[in-house]
Amino acid sequence: MIVRPRPPIWLAAPTRYAGLSRGASRIVLVSLLMLVVGLTVLALRVPVAAPLAADTPTDIVLYQQIVDGVRHGGGYYQVAADALRSGGYPMRPFVTFRLPTLAVVQAALPIWASATLLYVLAAGTFMAWSGSLLAALPRRPARVAALMLLVGGMIVHLQLPLMGFHEVWAGLLIALSLALRRRGYWIEAVALALAAMLIRETAALYVVVMAVFALADGARREAAGWGVALVVFAGAVAAHAHAVAQVVGPLDPSSPGWSALLGPGFAVHTIGIASALAVLPMWLAAPLVVLALAGWSAWVSPLAHRTLAVLLAYVALLALFARADTFYWGLMIAPLVLIGLAFLPDALRDLAATAFDTRRITVTRVTR
Repeated sequence: MIVRPRPPIWLAAPTRYAGLSRGASRIVLVSLLMLVVGLTVLALRVPVAAPLAADTPTDIVLYQQIVDGVRHGGGYYQVAADALRSGGYPMRPFVTFRLPTLAVVQAALPIWASATLLYVLAAGTFMAWSGSLLAALPRRPARVAALMLLVGGMIVHLQLPLMGFHEVWAGLLIALSLALRRRGYWIEAVALALAAMLIRETAALYVVVMAVFALADGARREAAGWGVALVVFAGAVAAHAHAVAQVVGPLDPSSPGWSALLGPGFAVHTIGIASALAVLPMWLAAPLVVLALAGWSAWVSPLAHRTLAVLLAYVALLALFARADTFYWGLMIAPLVLIGLAFLPDALRDLAATAFDTRRITVTRVTR
């Protein structure tokens, strides 16, 4: 049976689910329901990090100690080693040390300048995404909802006490890079992605995803640009590893590793607490996260395809490698996840309209 797409509710064009057969629509709806229920149950059962002792420094205190030490003339690696050692943190392998980029920049600037820089980055990200969202959502209610969801995803990133978290900066840089990238216009996106990688190593996953898309599109120059960024990043990491080796001794503690395998429920839980959904109980926040991710699949756009792939790549990263005490990894993608809820009404309408369509076509033969 041929299904004629219905006029969009919020989007400017029909969703990818418009025109699906009745059977396919029912399969998608049932699968979505199972994902929402299953991942919500898993999110409610995630392990909680062990409480810290009263005299144990938190990560944000650690980062501030390092910035203060560098600001007062200390070398980054020696200052970081002393702070990690005094706080009882693992010091091996070398990735337990953050790259020096953010600490050195923040040490060189007064606190108000760092805060201003963060707000400028957030404002630029908001403006860049506003342009894409306003074009995709021509109706005023949809635009207001999408922009509110964008702010809701960035709300944690705007809290100045968290300014020392590398994921705060890297997450905004990734979001801005995605918004600025267009076919034939990718240099700015690559530069921002390189900055994100030099602040937080896990931003390399974003660059890999973008390089794969460029290759799939036949955009060889763009793919080469992403590849060059990865090569520069690899060189920086090699130099970083060498510098760390100079300040770490054989008796310094090792990391327990990052193969926690906490599963997709932990990823959903982490994204929920890294955004405005943190004010909601998890039994409500978790299904909204799942629905938001599903909503991204509805928008037919190269930007949406890349965004969804990046989000799912980081969901996999969280599910496979994050530990209970590294929940802040969710800040890497939190700015963009909730926007998917703005695309959900059209997707659900298209799926439901076809799945529950009981109309029949009656053919009458007239004999003359």
